[in-house]
Amino acid sequence: MAKRRSRGDGGLHWDDKRQRWIATASLGYDPSGKRIVKRASGRTKTAAKTKLKEVLRDYEDGLAIAPTGYTVKDAVTDWLKYGLAGRDETTVTTNTILCNTHVIPALGARKLRDLSADDVDKWLADKSKVLSTRSLEAIRSCLNRSVRRAMARDKVKRNVVELCAVPAGRPGRPSKSLTLKQAEAVLVAAEDSPLYAYIVVSLLTGGRTEEMRPLRWDHVDLEGDPNAIPEIPPHIAVWRSVRSSGDTKTKKSRRTLALPGRAIDALKIQRERQGWQRVAAGDRWQENGLVFTSAMGTELDAANVRREFRKILARVPKLLDPQPHEWEPNDWTTRETRTSFVSILSDRGIAIEEISRLVGHSSTAVTEEVYRKQIRPVIQTGAVAMDEIFKADPRR
Repeated sequence: MAKRRSRGDGGLHWDDKRQRWIATASLGYDPSGKRIVKRASGRTKTAAKTKLKEVLRDYEDGLAIAPTGYTVKDAVTDWLKYGLAGRDETTVTTNTILCNTHVIPALGARKLRDLSADDVDKWLADKSKVLSTRSLEAIRSCLNRSVRRAMARDKVKRNVVELCAVPAGRPGRPSKSLTLKQAEAVLVAAEDSPLYAYIVVSLLTGGRTEEMRPLRWDHVDLEGDPNAIPEIPPHIAVWRSVRSSGDTKTKKSRRTLALPGRAIDALKIQRERQGWQRVAAGDRWQENGLVFTSAMGTELDAANVRREFRKILARVPKLLDPQPHEWEPNDWTTRETRTSFVSILSDRGIAIEEISRLVGHSSTAVTEEVYRKQIRPVIQTGAVAMDEIFKADPRR
């Protein structure tokens, strides 16, 4: 005769309503005195017992048991809904598009607790055939943060995404930079554009487009203070950006930059032009104290700036002799005024440490990594100095 289980030890029984075997186990009492009972079900006795063992193992690991139907799609959807609270609308939109396009269609139906590192590796390998390395990093980040959030809420025991490296993807769009001659042609082509001052200041100071668009007149000093000790030159204070917080990208991005003479002249022209715009707009003008605005005084939109910049570039070939081959305005973006700034300074022998300070990078490593194609590859300082010191071979 089979030995009867002790009272409260659990058991195994058939549930007619669910048409499944139900395995139970008693694990003592909670602080309120209520019995802690864990259950698992299966179509067979063996399946029910196996699932109960998993439940008990998870309990011993200190994990709550996630719903068996909780999928990768559920984890990603929850992260998009709750994990991006307070983020900029553009950031939310970008991550939503990445998840809906690349993560959910490929992995969404997989149960989260069954997701393996092999699944993630295969997914990334497939995506590497059509996406750049930067895009691969972005979609892996979306999945990683989704699973990490689910793990923190006891939906899964571990985050297998963190075990998977990002493979090399397709080559991304190469960054461009203007030569000095091309930059001069751009400045000439921009003279009749409403973005003239914007282009001049961006190109001659290396400011990010997100820093130039919210620049305010009260952060611009076109006179300086020649009587101060040390003398204060005309300058702009790059203290704001279009980010939701209003802060610059990093702490070192918050900087005050002296203005070249050409930028000073351009900003004086901009102030005068804006005065006429204010008169023309009349009651429709929205005063925001911004340096660069639309015809109504509102902040410039990134897409509109890019469109106008490309119109300017379309006039450049006519100013160059010989004309550049394969000059395609639509291949350029406004951020490449910044890469051009780095390139031109590097060609003039300015030290990378100084360039890094001017563009507001947290370290020279960032400057070298992001702008490696714009930094002069051969350091000539030593050779030039030695040529001056040892002007001739004494044996000759």
